[in-house]
Amino acid sequence: MTILVTGATGRVGRHVVDQLVQRGAKVRVLTRDPAKANVPAGVEVAQGDLLDIDAVRSAFQGIRTLFLLNAVTGDEFTQAIITLNLAREAGVERVVYLSVIHADRFVNVPHFAVKAGAERMLEQMGFSATILRASYFIDNELMVKDAILGHGVYPMPIGSKGVAMVDTRDIAEVAAIELIRRDQAPGKLPIETINLVGPDTLIGTEVATIWTDLLDRTIVYGGDDPSGFEQTVASFLPKWTAYEMRLMAERYVSDGMIPEAGDVERLVKILGRPLHNYRDFAAEIVRAD
Repeated sequence: MTILVTGATGRVGRHVVDQLVQRGAKVRVLTRDPAKANVPAGVEVAQGDLLDIDAVRSAFQGIRTLFLLNAVTGDEFTQAIITLNLAREAGVERVVYLSVIHADRFVNVPHFAVKAGAERMLEQMGFSATILRASYFIDNELMVKDAILGHGVYPMPIGSKGVAMVDTRDIAEVAAIELIRRDQAPGKLPIETINLVGPDTLIGTEVATIWTDLLDRTIVYGGDDPSGFEQTVASFLPKWTAYEMRLMAERYVSDGMIPEAGDVERLVKILGRPLHNYRDFAAEIVRAD
């Protein structure tokens, strides 16, 4: 059967599509602009977004398994609610949902609360689902590389509790493996939750030290100031987004994003290889600069 991928042109979704194609799966993507989809040969493209009821209904035709990725937007929860209702209406029971680690705890952060709600929907509506709870994306660092390389400051207020940053390539590969596993299963499988984390749990000063080593010059940690971070983000993103980022950063500082025992080993077993690590990702940025 064909697997439907939402968010297929984003940082995670495009890798999910590539991984599925490499594994011989039939794939359909839902995208607002097919001309910009740039998907591999053989991938079906359906036009529309998750608030376009007719487009989603059409995209679900002939589908058994769904990869649901909702962008962080003001209407994210509405998108999730509608999509899951339409999936059930279409008889699509098998879902891999990209959530966030600690979604059930960090409920004051809007997009964490949204994902906690979507997880509850999956459970209460009887879906056969894998819930992927991702930690902070390593490639978020691309947004701050100019501050690091140009100003000698690592500006993300990630605190001193520790954040196990995860590579989007690892997220996507686990997602593809789970999508195929559920799609090919002879019947419904129980709901399963997988924490997606990196191999290293790092604090702000440790990240600055990694950059210092790679660049052979001092990079300082900008400190644990989510309010200052909010002001910076508000200079180039909507204020509601900046405020949400501040709330998230406050939880980095107060709680961290720390794996549970066995998370890393579980991912290595699923992937059959080591996880991508922060230092190697940073080194790629340095080499490309």
